[in-house]
Amino acid sequence: MIRLPAPEGLSGIERYALELLIDLARVPPVDDPSADVVRLVVAERDSDAPDLRTCVARDWYLERGDGTVSVPRPVLHRIGRVTTAAAEQGATARDRYDRVPSQANEVVQAGLAADPVVSRAATLLRAAVIASAGRRPVALSVPWPDGRRWAAAFTHDLDIVAYWPLFTLLRIAELARKGELRRVGRVALAALAAIGRNPVGRAVRHLLDDEQAHGILSTWFVLCGTPTFASMRAGDLTYRPEARAARAILGALTERGAELGLHGSFETADREELFAVQRGRLERQIGRPVQGVRQHFLRMRGAATHRGMTAAGFRYDSTCGFFDRNGFRLGIADVVPLWDPATERHMGLDEAPFCWMDRTLSKYAGVEDPAAWVADGDALAEACRQVEGVWVGVWHPNLSPPLGYPGAPDALRALLRGITARRPFLAPLRTIVEWRAARRSLRIRRVAPDGRVDAHARVPGPRPLSLEDPSQRVLATIRG
Repeated sequence: MIRLPAPEGLSGIERYALELLIDLARVPPVDDPSADVVRLVVAERDSDAPDLRTCVARDWYLERGDGTVSVPRPVLHRIGRVTTAAAEQGATARDRYDRVPSQANEVVQAGLAADPVVSRAATLLRAAVIASAGRRPVALSVPWPDGRRWAAAFTHDLDIVAYWPLFTLLRIAELARKGELRRVGRVALAALAAIGRNPVGRAVRHLLDDEQAHGILSTWFVLCGTPTFASMRAGDLTYRPEARAARAILGALTERGAELGLHGSFETADREELFAVQRGRLERQIGRPVQGVRQHFLRMRGAATHRGMTAAGFRYDSTCGFFDRNGFRLGIADVVPLWDPATERHMGLDEAPFCWMDRTLSKYAGVEDPAAWVADGDALAEACRQVEGVWVGVWHPNLSPPLGYPGAPDALRALLRGITARRPFLAPLRTIVEWRAARRSLRIRRVAPDGRVDAHARVPGPRPLSLEDPSQRVLATIRG
């Protein structure tokens, strides 16, 4: 726990960075003005914000004192720019899908995309608070439910349901251009054996079986528009959610308890009112509220798209990851509230950024070995575990042998084994977002002379919250 400085004098983005850093560090603010606890001091400096690599090399310029921890104001400004991807907002370059290239991102420019640098800054802040406390009481938020120290969410984008032979032919042509003739033969044999057997539906069911064996309930993002020849040619909408094959898949997902979210079509990035239309269409199909959204091909227009998501009533987005490399686009391995630069306040929408996607390597990097995809995902999971964050991965269920990816299902099973062996808290994204919103709202009302704390959470969560001491001994449980 920590006493925060008065917000006066800080810019909106600096206040956002300060609140975010405290949340990620798991040091809840203290409201009791008489409590003798560690104080956070924002140091004024005349210099501009140090560049990102310098901040990392200098441990974010955190300084410890007797009952105080100091962070320079320019460092808060740098954290705010990284976590809002501010450098991308002014970028004019676009790729063929109208996406901002990853090279415009600050963590990519610094060569730190594979490291959750802001989450690591938070761990340094927590260590500084503990070291500076002396005999003062220290209470930290427990990171995740059920005694788990980190979390993992498996998500899937349902891009293909119908016309699977067409996609297989395109994939065979791609492999042939690469000279992958052995894979071409394996795909052709698998495709012939799958004729009349609905390989997409079978792949979905097998994937659900594999996840169930590890106690995983996943999140699925579903396209919800009407395809046209143009949309299919562009790789956008390829099926109607009301079609028989799609309804069968949605029914299987609902029956297994999976969470369903919207996979916003290309057009939603330009016509924000379509978010509500597509969300309503999906809700009518599945008969339950849709809380999450992820943009197809990650196509979005920064804060403008997020404002459209908020207006449509979504609770969270999970689009902020790289399409051409795996890593931490916002420098964070966790759920964070999104910042609106136009109003300089929170949007009311949380971001659950993914850090790993199968197609990042198989499509954009040209890596055909599924074992390499898994190794990349496993390394990023370890980085998330180290900062007690959440690993969010994306696996496309069409990555199956009949559709051109021999060896992919075995690779996924290896990934499931590797991540679950580290004992994360496993849940759909909606549960993880709700838990983090509750933990973020935790406040210390009073600290008794003997160190006992009276705490409350302003936002209800799906599980009880707890406080612990630096040795991870539970001090109190907060139920509301």
